[in-house]
Amino acid sequence: MNNQDDKNTLSSQGVNSQSVYETEAWRQMTSGEPYDATQKVLIDELIRMRCLVTKYNAMDPSDLEGLSSLLGKILGRCGERVTVVQPFRCDYGKNIEIGNDTYVNFNLTVLDEAKVTIGEHCFLGPNISIYTPCHPLTPKLRNTGQEWSLPVTIGNNCWLGGNVVILPGVTIGDNVVIGAGSVVNRDIPDNQLWAGNPAKMIRVIDVEKEL
Repeated sequence: MNNQDDKNTLSSQGVNSQSVYETEAWRQMTSGEPYDATQKVLIDELIRMRCLVTKYNAMDPSDLEGLSSLLGKILGRCGERVTVVQPFRCDYGKNIEIGNDTYVNFNLTVLDEAKVTIGEHCFLGPNISIYTPCHPLTPKLRNTGQEWSLPVTIGNNCWLGGNVVILPGVTIGDNVVIGAGSVVNRDIPDNQLWAGNPAKMIRVIDVEKEL
């Protein structure tokens, strides 16, 4: 999609992408404050991004240059030599940053109401989910559309097995391995192997040890 196509798409949806990120709704959402997730300016941006993600997922997998170009428009920051295998899903895209030489397998889902940072030289297995939104426990308040979001950070040189779930507010250090199917609900220090639901430390990883 060229710049003119971008403008036409935004115009047809009544979305001014350049102004969305300057609104009070966006500031509240990305800063962790309670906010109304049903505000039109946010819904419009969700729809715009879903159109881009749908186009990305429908592209010819052999069109590596085109995929890389469109991924750069979807994400807030995309490093060099990044692979995100189709299909991929996110909410806003612009709150996601991926470092150099990171490989993401099928079916990554990122709910990026808050910032999601994935470091360099990471391997993410299939069907991984990363969540930043939080909802009230009581149904009366939850049904109003109020929520808040907490950022997620994944360090450098991490390997996450298939079907791992990362919950809001989690920070994962460098050189961490997380076993398949794990649900991570707390921070993980550098150089550790974690697994389980909820995930627990299995052992420390000697990063200087050869295979």
